[in-house]
Amino acid sequence: MTISGIGSRSALLVQPLLDMRRQLDELQRQLGTGKKSNTYAGIGLDRGLTVTLNNQLAALDSQDSAMQTAGVRMSTAQTALQQIAAVGGQTKAAALQSRFIADGTGQTQDQRTAYSQLDIVLGLLNTQVGDRYLFSGRAVDQPAVESTDHIVNGNGVQAGLKQIISERQQADIGADGLGRLVIPAAAGGVVSVSEDVAGSPFGLKLAAISSSITGAVANAPAGAPPSMSIDLSAAAPNRGESVTFAFTLPDGTSSSVTLTATDAAPPGPNQFTIGATPAITANNLQSALSGAVASLVGGPMAAASAMAAADSFFAADANNPPMRVDGPPFDTATALVAGTGSNTVIWYSGEAGSDPARATANVRIDSSISVSYGMRANEDALRQAVENIAVFAATRFSASDPNAPDAYGALTQKIAANLDGQPGLQKISDIESDIASAQVAMQDASQRHQLMRSSLSDLLQSIQGVPQEEVGAQILTLQTSLQASLQTTALLLQTSLVNYL
Repeated sequence: MTISGIGSRSALLVQPLLDMRRQLDELQRQLGTGKKSNTYAGIGLDRGLTVTLNNQLAALDSQDSAMQTAGVRMSTAQTALQQIAAVGGQTKAAALQSRFIADGTGQTQDQRTAYSQLDIVLGLLNTQVGDRYLFSGRAVDQPAVESTDHIVNGNGVQAGLKQIISERQQADIGADGLGRLVIPAAAGGVVSVSEDVAGSPFGLKLAAISSSITGAVANAPAGAPPSMSIDLSAAAPNRGESVTFAFTLPDGTSSSVTLTATDAAPPGPNQFTIGATPAITANNLQSALSGAVASLVGGPMAAASAMAAADSFFAADANNPPMRVDGPPFDTATALVAGTGSNTVIWYSGEAGSDPARATANVRIDSSISVSYGMRANEDALRQAVENIAVFAATRFSASDPNAPDAYGALTQKIAANLDGQPGLQKISDIESDIASAQVAMQDASQRHQLMRSSLSDLLQSIQGVPQEEVGAQILTLQTSLQASLQTTALLLQTSLVNYL
């Protein structure tokens, strides 16, 4: 009798057990991961949709990460802007209340305080978050501004603001202290005043002349160089009648000198004595005009000159060199010349493009939406803050100069007015508003992302996921079946020829 082997039969008995074991392993994997399959192939026809949904979720994560980084930068920038505005307010208040009591250096205590405040502002403009300077435009890897010492005092052969102011004041005041005006002796009954050189950018500029003197003839500025005059030949002035000479100061502001006729001899301030003849009266008027112009030049015009120098210095960047007095000598100079980085400190060292500052930094907050939050330290509002605090800190006065108190008072008034913000010009609050708008846009986008992520995740779960309860029940059922099959198979495999017989 032939008895067949049991090897093939054993294989047939074991194979179902292996299949059940693999099925059990797969169910346990699904229970552990919550996913139908570890590969897209295992998902079936919805694998294309699954890829798309995962890409959308990854894009949301990337955008949220970018917004988080940008949000830290914006919050830091807002804090810096608020502090700069606060320092500007403190300087403005100090300037309005300041009194001229100069020490041996030619400065007041408020000016020395302004130097410290300038140091604070420049430090804030060099604020860095991570490896990025916030106020350098696109040049995020380099500081936005030079140091306080270099800006005010210079750096070796590079002139700082203090030297630029000194040169400009020499050019504006002139060698004779008359603001580059020529006031010759009266010619008969005619008193005239003219600019020294046609087209010169320095000194006082003639604006207008007016008179209430009966019979006098006032001639408006004309000619090259411009000249204006008043002719007193027709009749003697009456007491109390006056003539007003109006001038434009170096910073573009205006000032005037009004001289009033009097019988007194000697006359009081801003008065001229009526003489026995038109020629004598004209000589008296010419003398009074020369004195009044000298006071104007040593006082308000000196302050305006310092502001003009600061305007030129702080308007400069890597692409626009500062304009300096073409000298020495400076007190007879007749032109401006472009400075260079080798002979003049360039206060702003960041990127100086012509596009809006905000456009220098962007963050994508949605698939089709980006917000801009870049900043440059040379934006008008920030430059004005730095410029006016710096000119206050850099200007020097002589305690022995009788016109110094007037010059100091004029300077503090100009600084306070500029720090208050001029109508139509950018303010620091405008920059804060721009950044705040970007922050609001990011907050709105973040909320949209949360809702979108929830929807996409739910849809993805419905495709990739498996019901945990159902899988658990399948595992229990399969375990029971596997246990019964193992027991049955074990009994069958124990069958032998001896047992069979």
